[in-house]
Formats: sequence, C-alpha cells, structure tokens
Amino acid sequence: QVQLVESGGGLVQAGGSLRLSCAASRSDFTINNMAWYRQAPGKQREMVATATSGGSKIYADSVKGRFTISRDNAKNTVYLQMNGLKPEDTAVYYCFANVGVVGSWGRGTQVTVSS
Repeated sequence: QVQLVESGGGLVQAGGSLRLSCAASRSDFTINNMAWYRQAPGKQREMVATATSGGSKIYADSVKGRFTISRDNAKNTVYLQMNGLKPEDTAVYYCFANVGVVGSWGRGTQVTVSS
C-alpha cells in the first residue's frame, strides 16, 4: 500500500487561490490514477479531479475552468491548483492513488474559503 501525504491547505478569501500537493511515499512502482476528492461537513465525499496514467484529466463540473490537476510521475506527486475559490469549495481535500486494484487515501487537508 502507498502512503500519501497532502499539503497546501489553509484559509483563503473568496476569489483567492491555493495549491495542494500530494506525494507518495515510495517511487519503486507505477501509480495508475491519482486524484483529489473532497468532503464537506454533512456531505458525501466527491471526486474533484483525476489524472490518469495515460495523461487524461477529469474534472467535476463544479470546478471546471477553476481547478487544474497535474502530476509529476518521476516524483509520484500530484498537484491541484485551485483558482477562483468559492465558499462552497470549503471541505477536507483528500488525495487518492491506485496501484493496480489497490487504492490508497491520504489523511486529508482542510481548505476553508471565507466569503
């Protein structure tokens, strides 16, 4: 199993930007998909953005045009650039990665957007 460590969360005003990072603990394997999910209080966890090993990128409709996912395969690291943040983006953001059929989650990083 892979250990994932997120960083970059924090408090920001509406319209501001944050960049999240997620690094995998090991580099002696190939990660398939790397993704960001989020979970707001009282809501289900939802996919925000996914970067596949083939180079495809998938976004939730709510973040299209504002968020950008990227990955550095040499470092097994995935990033989420978040621009134009809105109060409804407030949530705990989780990193996810899978190696074959085995998926791993990070512990999450809090993003709070004030109005």
